[in-house]
Amino acid sequence: MRVLAAMSGGVDSAVAAARAIDMGHEVVGVHLALSRMPGTLRTGSRGCCTIEDSMDAQRAANKLGIPYYVWDFSERFKIDVVDDFVAEYKAGRTPNPCMRCNERIKFAALLEKGLALGFDAVCTGHYASIEEDAEGNLELHRSLAMAKDQSYVLGVLNREQLSHSLFPLGATASKDLVRKEAQDRGLTVANKPDSYDICFIPEGDTRDWLKDFVPTDPGRIVDLDGKELGEHDGHVGFTIGQRKGLRIGTPAKDGKPRYVLDIRPKTNEVVVGPEAALEITQLAGSRYSWCGKAPENLDDFFDCEVQVRAHGDTVEAQAAVVDGELVINLKTPFYGVATGQTAVLYLGTRVLGQTTIDRTQSAVTLSV
Repeated sequence: MRVLAAMSGGVDSAVAAARAIDMGHEVVGVHLALSRMPGTLRTGSRGCCTIEDSMDAQRAANKLGIPYYVWDFSERFKIDVVDDFVAEYKAGRTPNPCMRCNERIKFAALLEKGLALGFDAVCTGHYASIEEDAEGNLELHRSLAMAKDQSYVLGVLNREQLSHSLFPLGATASKDLVRKEAQDRGLTVANKPDSYDICFIPEGDTRDWLKDFVPTDPGRIVDLDGKELGEHDGHVGFTIGQRKGLRIGTPAKDGKPRYVLDIRPKTNEVVVGPEAALEITQLAGSRYSWCGKAPENLDDFFDCEVQVRAHGDTVEAQAAVVDGELVINLKTPFYGVATGQTAVLYLGTRVLGQTTIDRTQSAVTLSV
């Protein structure tokens, strides 16, 4: 196959490209230039897709003896990832930009361009595996390296995208083995630190970065009954489940702490209440997709597990499509789930699909 290796400049994508070569594929390396902001010339280990990363990727490609290109996807990244991130926060939601990047950039824009140029697949350094069932249907599964498993952020992939994806690291038991392999191959990125935080927020301070895009008008902090308890200086500074920094002074009647339960941009209100209200028993979203073959009889509730954070726990659940929404009933409550997060469904190690959470339900009803 002709394979387009997405090379971020890190050790994982470099080793993934090397393994694709070992498999006998014709491999071409490509680095995605996603931002033109001056702050992306990295001086530490934050973020990814920086100028420094581009140079690291080129050195790895040169060592592997493969062609290497840099493709400018910065405009599309701004529209599909950065602007989406800002819009979600304006709406009082908590987005996951890595999910959007995988969905709209790496496995949509990149794959689309690669297929148009005659490539058969896109190869990345994600820790996940693609397997075939007895009928030949492709399935996405968790990586053997559970500590590094990245199947959650790949839950947005659809059936067609899976058929053009290659994840050579999925069967690797640990990141240490990948670093050892990179060292043995003479790759200079063998000991490069992992990237973290949001790549387009170089300093890692999301709240401060958002101030340039989201209004910081003062508003009310209210309880579940709508009673005003204090004022805030901008709803963007709050997150669901937050306890500290509320500055509401007056203690609750039961003397217990209060937590952020809801953020309402339309009225510029932050709702606080008891910890029990953070125990979420149902999730639902209208923007859902299936990773490979969809489950049978979607209008009947089926057993599954669900995960709402990249490295979070899974809980047993039942899910079904009801009136255009993927509704997920949790057998064990999740704590502090926000709208805008992504719920990924699993069946054992297999990824079934995902939805962006539009609404949640807890044991304590919030006033409208």
